[in-house]
Amino acid sequence: MLARALCRSAVFSLGLLGFATTASAQDADLCLSAAERVDAGEKLTDAEKKEAHEACLRALSATGSVLQKYQFQEADFAITGTHHKF
Repeated sequence: MLARALCRSAVFSLGLLGFATTASAQDADLCLSAAERVDAGEKLTDAEKKEAHEACLRALSATGSVLQKYQFQEADFAITGTHHKF
């Protein structure tokens, strides 16, 4: 949880390198913040889970960074409880 928070801070403080649009930055923020909420013990509604999952998938496809891909996959796992099937 602490590692994800530190990585999130690093990603956003660097200006979200690798993201081309503001929508992608918003997707990354939604994905990571939802995962942090789950890690903190908060229960998300089904609608919130779906929205966060979709944001994670969009953020995942928008980045070329292997580190960011890993972070978004782990965040998506925290949200959905399942790993993404490729």
